[in-house]
Amino acid sequence: MSMMSEFKSFAVKGNVVDMAVGIIIGAAFGKIVTSLVAGVVMPPIGVLLGGVDFTDLAYVVKEAVGESPAVVIAYGAFLQTLIDFVIIAFAIFMLVKGINSLKRKEEAAPTAPPAPSAQEVLLMEIRDLLKTKP
Repeated sequence: MSMMSEFKSFAVKGNVVDMAVGIIIGAAFGKIVTSLVAGVVMPPIGVLLGGVDFTDLAYVVKEAVGESPAVVIAYGAFLQTLIDFVIIAFAIFMLVKGINSLKRKEEAAPTAPPAPSAQEVLLMEIRDLLKTKP
């Protein structure tokens, strides 16, 4: 099998397409959650903490001198990203938990045993006839 045909069979498999769709939806979901956290969740938390805006939190290592900018450690942006991550991780956990519970319900449903084949039915009839003969 040539390299190109192997790649073609790999690329059109359902798993690759499913993974690509998942990555695209995940990126869009990440933007939604980031917007939710920045615009809805963090402002009330900032008010509760005395009007603190987390994105502005920083530690100045060296003050600005002349044309050189100040050297700062912007830990507020890190906190914002950390909160985004926790919310996204929790939402994905709930989604996976829901999917797993649906799978368990499908697996738990009892399935009827398969019907016997024509050969088995014929053999059972022969067996029954032989039992009735003396």
